[in-house]
Amino acid sequence: MPRVRSNNTFLSEHQEQVESVAWFRKHYTAKIIAIPNGGARSRSEGARLKAEGVTAGVHDLFIPAWLLWAEMKRSDGGSGLSEKQKEWADYVDSIGHHWIVCNGFNDFKKKILLFTS
Repeated sequence: MPRVRSNNTFLSEHQEQVESVAWFRKHYTAKIIAIPNGGARSRSEGARLKAEGVTAGVHDLFIPAWLLWAEMKRSDGGSGLSEKQKEWADYVDSIGHHWIVCNGFNDFKKKILLFTS
C-alpha cells in the first residue's frame, strides 16, 4: 500500500529512505550507510564526484556487517532497476554479497526482518 502525507501526496524516495534508516538504526547495532549517487547536480559537480569515485548504479544503502546492499524505490511509482543498477546487482552477486530492492519503508522493514530470520 502506498504511503501518503497528510495532504494525500505520496512520500518521496528520500522520505522512505530516511524512515528506513532511522528504523534500522533504532533496532540493530549493525551499521548502515547511504551511498549518495542520486540527485541533480551541475556538470562540474558531477565530474568532481565521479573523479572521487561516485559510480552510477551503486545501490542506495549498504550494511557492511551483513554484506547487504539495498536499492530504495518509492512505495508508489518507484521504477524498476536501471541497466546500471542491474550491472551493479550482478557484480554484488559475483562477490558473494546480497542485495534487495525495497519499494518504500514497509517493504524495507519486511525484507530486513526476512533477511535476519
